[in-house]
Amino acid sequence: MWVVAAMALVWGLAYVFVQVGMARVAVHAARTAADLGALAAAELAVAAPGEACEQAAEVVAANDARLTSCEIKDGVSEVTASVELRFPGLRQREASAQARAGPVYLNAER
Repeated sequence: MWVVAAMALVWGLAYVFVQVGMARVAVHAARTAADLGALAAAELAVAAPGEACEQAAEVVAANDARLTSCEIKDGVSEVTASVELRFPGLRQREASAQARAGPVYLNAER
């Protein structure tokens, strides 16, 4: 009886550790996608602000995330990306992250 209870406890703890690990990976993936999306948008924020968010959306999607919001203001891009997180036996969640990037200047422009 004690062996069965101990094994149930071990399996329960393993399940919790795996879920926490999955959540941490999803948060890191969302941060990476948001950072790269903000950098991509900042590259076009001054020269072509209308295309900046489209470029950010492509970069975020290439990183298996979803672009939640994108704003360009005074050459600064602010991007929010989210990643779906599915826990077996639990409802679906989302991990999201926000990143900002400033204008990109060429050496000749400084």
